[in-house]
Amino acid sequence: MILKHSKIDLTKEQLHAKSFIHFIAELQNLINYIGKHLRALHQTVSIAESVTAGFLQFSFSQMKDASEFFKGGLTVYSYDEKVNLLNIDREEVIRENGISHNIAKQMALNVAELYQTDWSIAVTGYSTPVKESDQKLFAYFSISYAGKILLTERLDLHSRTMPLKAQMYYSEFILGCFKLELDKMTEVENERMSS
Repeated sequence: MILKHSKIDLTKEQLHAKSFIHFIAELQNLINYIGKHLRALHQTVSIAESVTAGFLQFSFSQMKDASEFFKGGLTVYSYDEKVNLLNIDREEVIRENGISHNIAKQMALNVAELYQTDWSIAVTGYSTPVKESDQKLFAYFSISYAGKILLTERLDLHSRTMPLKAQMYYSEFILGCFKLELDKMTEVENERMSS
């Protein structure tokens, strides 16, 4: 998958205003595009997030007429919330430290079912290097549509990336991937209507 590189400078220790401004500008472009396309398709979306701690929900809440398509989301930061709110198997959550391809998929499918949405996005991972992650930073995310997983990926970051930058980068990348999935859906709809 090829996406435009982020303007968030992951190599610096501090978050500079310039990096944050680039993030906000890119985020604004993405949210305008995503909101417009979800409204045009008359489809809805829900979010289940852990590592991004609400950044994705915040992003969707900033979209024009968000209440028409954004049904809501959950920030499931702990094991108990993943298990109790999203019905993820407790043994799997404990074994995987709450972070795996399969857990991201289950989070996406279960939040879509919970909110009865066409689309869903889920993400779980690490924004700080810890023993459980082998001192690495990575996240898994999943995008579902109509009860089926369309995409599940792992994002890896440099272990010295500061937590806020990691969360911002994960959010921007995931929104970019969601945009690509919406583009595919829009192409299918356009082809269907022209035939």
